[in-house]
Order: sequence, then structure tokens, then C-alpha cells
Amino acid sequence: MKTLFIRLFLVGLITIGIAIAVIYRDVLDMEALQHWIEQSGPLAPLLFMLIYILATIFFLPGSVLTLAGGALFGPVVGVFYNLTAATIGAILSFLAARYLASDWVEKKSAGRLKQLINGVENEGWRFVAFVRLVPIFPFNLLNYTLGLTKIKLLDYSLATYICMLPGAIAYTYLGYIGREAATGGESLIQKSLLGLALLAVAAFLPRFISQMRNNAKKNRIDIDVLKQAMDNGDDFLLLDVRTDEDYVGEQGHISTSVQIPVEQLEQRIAELKDRLAGDYEKRIVTICRTDRKSTKAAEILTNNGFNNVKVVKMGMTDWNKKGYPNVQSVN
Repeated sequence: MKTLFIRLFLVGLITIGIAIAVIYRDVLDMEALQHWIEQSGPLAPLLFMLIYILATIFFLPGSVLTLAGGALFGPVVGVFYNLTAATIGAILSFLAARYLASDWVEKKSAGRLKQLINGVENEGWRFVAFVRLVPIFPFNLLNYTLGLTKIKLLDYSLATYICMLPGAIAYTYLGYIGREAATGGESLIQKSLLGLALLAVAAFLPRFISQMRNNAKKNRIDIDVLKQAMDNGDDFLLLDVRTDEDYVGEQGHISTSVQIPVEQLEQRIAELKDRLAGDYEKRIVTICRTDRKSTKAAEILTNNGFNNVKVVKMGMTDWNKKGYPNVQSVN
């Protein structure tokens, strides 16, 4: 009963806060807010960060506050205050959603929604990094949405802080330039050009990351695709890159696979070339427990001239989950 009361109280508090923020968003006076913070003396940084954190939780526009942080604290310290406050707010939103609704969502989700959540969880920090660099969804809403998944808090926090850095630098510096322009600061032209350059980098980076991600997806295959290729008798080399212990351990291995640990792969490239008779175009499919080591192995193979390398998504974990045959395990 006590837990239910706490949850209802938090839901009500967040709902009321968001409603007030939405209703009064247009009357928010940033100049008055900046003046108030400036008059706070040594407490100004803490006051600003507290406001930024509450704004993140209650869906106020973070970009405006980021510009204000640059104007108030400069291009270096301002980045730290902006980024730290935004991340703390994102973490609190994430934890609130996890505490209030993640169990309920897990029980109720099915079908396409369940597949979507599983896909996000399998990507983990990589998904968080991608959406922070490529703002597909609104920042505030995304914080709550990710809290409904099983992504680890540490992964979420680090990916959020690191991958929001390019945008934070660009917008903080623009806020600083605005302050300089208003006060007649020196070298305004040079600072403005640098600000435009930073903004261009922040704008171009999402496209670059998106392109890299799309290229990576092209080189990844589902476990069902692997099974179908095996059933069809397709000609390819299945390379298991786990350690000797893992290869014969609890997860077992696929009987047709060749095992070379990723830690030894660079030193055993010649052995692999001999096995393939120098055919650099022959398809190689790498597999491990999930897809972490196999992705690294694919990079090593590509760098050594192999042109047709695929990575099995979620590897032996999904293979065993599907209950496919040809897996030899040590009991």
C-alpha cells in the first residue's frame, strides 16, 4: 500500500509539473531568469543546474537553457554545467519511468512492441549513443521512454553524457557569442566563425553517425538468416571467435563452425587464408556469445582484406534461445 501511494504521488507530481511547464512555456522570461541567476552570487551555478534539471524532468526546452548557460558561465565552464545538469535530469527521468512503469510495460508488451523493446535492449548503450547523437525523438520524452527498458543505468548515463557533448559544446558557445555581441566583446567575428563551425560539426555529426550505423547494419544478419543459409547448404565459413572454454562451455557451439578466438585472430590470419585458399570474396560469418567479439573480429578481417564478412546478431545467445539443433554443449 505504501509503495502504491509513493508511485501515485510521483506520477501526480510529474504530471502536474509537465502540465504547468507546457502551459507557461511561452511566458518564460529567459532574460529575467538569467538576471536572477546572476544575482545569486556563488550559488549561481547550483541554482542554474537545479533549474536545468527540473526543466529536463518537466519538458521545458533544454536548448534555450543551454544557450543561457553559455551566456552566463562562458564556453568552457558553461559546457560542464549544461552537460552535467542535462545528464542528471535525464537520469532522474529514466529512474522515475523505471520505478513507476517498467514492470507494467514488461507484462503488457507483446508482439511488435515486445520486439521493439528487445531490439533496444540488445543494442544497449549503442542505441542510447545513437539517439543522443541523432536526435530522432524529443530529448525529454526519450529519457522516460528508455527508462521502460532494461538498459543498464551506467550504460545509459555514460552514453548520454559523452554523446551529448558535441551538441552541448556548439550550443553553449553560441550562447556565449550572443552575450559577447550584446556587450561588445572583442574579436566577435572570429568567435562567430568558430561558433558556426561548431554548429556545422554538431549538425553534420548525426548524419555521419547514421551512415556508419547503416553500414554496420548491412554487415549484420539475424540468427534465422544464418540457420536458413545452413539449411540451404550455402558456401560460407562460420567463424566462432570465442575462447576455447566458451566454445565448449555452457552455450556450446555450432558443429559446422571453425573456432579462432578473437584475441588470436590477428596472429592467425595466415591460417585463415590457407583455409579459404586465398579466396578473399568467400563469405565469412562471425559469431560469439552475443555480437561484441564477432563485431571486433569482422573489423580485423576487413582490415586484412576479406571483403565479404557478416556478423551474427546476438550470436549463440539467440541460437540457443531459438532451440536450433547442431549445438554441442558440455553438461
